[in-house]
Amino acid sequence: MRDFQALLQVAVERHGHLCAGQVLGVRMSMCGLNWLGVDPEHDPKRLIVFVEIDRCATDAVTSVTGCSLGRRTLKYVDFGKMAATFVDTLTDRAVRVVALDSSRERAASYAPAGLARSAAQLAGYQLMPDSELFGIQEVRVSISQFDRPGHPLTRVACDRCGEGINDGREIVREGETLCRACANHAYYERVSAPASLPIPPRVPVNL
Repeated sequence: MRDFQALLQVAVERHGHLCAGQVLGVRMSMCGLNWLGVDPEHDPKRLIVFVEIDRCATDAVTSVTGCSLGRRTLKYVDFGKMAATFVDTLTDRAVRVVALDSSRERAASYAPAGLARSAAQLAGYQLMPDSELFGIQEVRVSISQFDRPGHPLTRVACDRCGEGINDGREIVREGETLCRACANHAYYERVSAPASLPIPPRVPVNL
């Protein structure tokens, strides 16, 4: 695995700017990968990563690990925590790495004197030992066959809206097969009927 500065540079280029979240995400990923003994550059299909926040650090995690939603190797769990769990699918070992709240104040002691708080955090996070920056826990993660990479295993249609549902995400209620939007409350509100493509006119065929 490349060193911290090289990984940080790539993460910043992809994210668009340098920030404390990029530093945390890169270091969090390095910590988890080192604990598992996995190098994603050599074993790109071996990892699944669960991220618990939709902030800058997640971009850094995806940059370092190569995991992504499209490959089904990145899972987003909306806990609002600066944390990620790294799963080695070959051995089923997993480690959860969480940024400690106490590191916010401790960062200043590792930074040059006179910096503003945000700048001190940015500098300090790069120098602090893992033990002061993160809480590290060995964990167990059960990953359903429907959540693993690969082609969809099942596909059904919602009885109400007719839209297709992949990989067991349907809900069966009182005999109806429903998508989660129809079964519960969708995050969106329909303001018009679904658009459909026009049916092309029939063309007579001379036999």
